[in-house]
Amino acid sequence: MGVGKSTVGQLLAERLGAGYRDTDDDIVAAEGRTIAEIFADDGEPAFRAIEKRAVHQALAEHVGVLALGGGAVLDADTRALLAGHRVVHLSMDVEEAVKRTGLDTARPLLAVDPRKQWSELMEARRHLYEEVASTVVPTDGRTPEEVAQVALDALELKEV
Repeated sequence: MGVGKSTVGQLLAERLGAGYRDTDDDIVAAEGRTIAEIFADDGEPAFRAIEKRAVHQALAEHVGVLALGGGAVLDADTRALLAGHRVVHLSMDVEEAVKRTGLDTARPLLAVDPRKQWSELMEARRHLYEEVASTVVPTDGRTPEEVAQVALDALELKEV
């Protein structure tokens, strides 16, 4: 959350001359409500089922840069599908998260104690991100342009 996946994803797509798609945007468009509303109305398990369908559909349809929500890797089937793709894990520490997002309580999974919850989420998910990642790119102290370039270099991809 707040790592810059949308901004960096769009930059990567531009530099590669490829399309860009964000599964969070797909979910909002399909459901007609925000992710926070889905969490509040239906709960996290329902959201995760919607997210799984959206990610699997996007992986089947989209050729280009695809940004996934932070919890997409919680699903084993999704992780298995990602194994056939180049995956960039954008990382940051809690202090950087505070600077970027203020650990905004509008984010459903950070509603109670944002700093603590962010740290716990990252600890619980980090191994899953690293499992599917072709490369890990630390974003702390870097501009989105620098992050995009590091990702391109790490994946040995050429700009158009």
